[in-house]
Amino acid sequence: MEEINYIRHLNGVFGQFARDGRLNPTHISLYMALFQLWNYKMFRESFHVDREEAMDMAKIGSKSTYHRCIKELSHWGYIMYAPSHNPYKGSKIKMFNFGTSDGQAPYPDHPKNGTSNGQALVPNNKPLQTIKNNKNGYKQKKNKKSSFMSFENPDKPNHAVPNGDNLRTIHEKDYSEPL
Repeated sequence: MEEINYIRHLNGVFGQFARDGRLNPTHISLYMALFQLWNYKMFRESFHVDREEAMDMAKIGSKSTYHRCIKELSHWGYIMYAPSHNPYKGSKIKMFNFGTSDGQAPYPDHPKNGTSNGQALVPNNKPLQTIKNNKNGYKQKKNKKSSFMSFENPDKPNHAVPNGDNLRTIHEKDYSEPL
């Protein structure tokens, strides 16, 4: 039995997935379910799989979709599939190692051993808080406050409408009169 590195295998197979335009999300979901079952079986050379269990893990609801995808994965070289036609035994699956058995990294720009000496960079998607942004925010708050105050104080006329949907008027209107 060959030693399987979980992370390297996943990196390798995802690299294959990215380059293969024939795959759809159902193929990838089924492969990941089979990979998890293979992990449960301690990465044996081959193992038997229960269709219902694999369909449930892959979130596939149709038997025809399951059979189509598993046959295509086998035909395209991701797995080796041997149907058993025996409901008590399950089909035989052989998974191929997509990890780096020859020592070469799956991506040429990554270090050979899969680690680096530098610190990992995490993208920061937050907007920068600058003095200018804070000043503008303060001005907006101040302006909103002053325009609302004008409606509360009828003695001070202000013709600015703070919100476009605000239907208040400066003078009280008598709604008993016809338009």
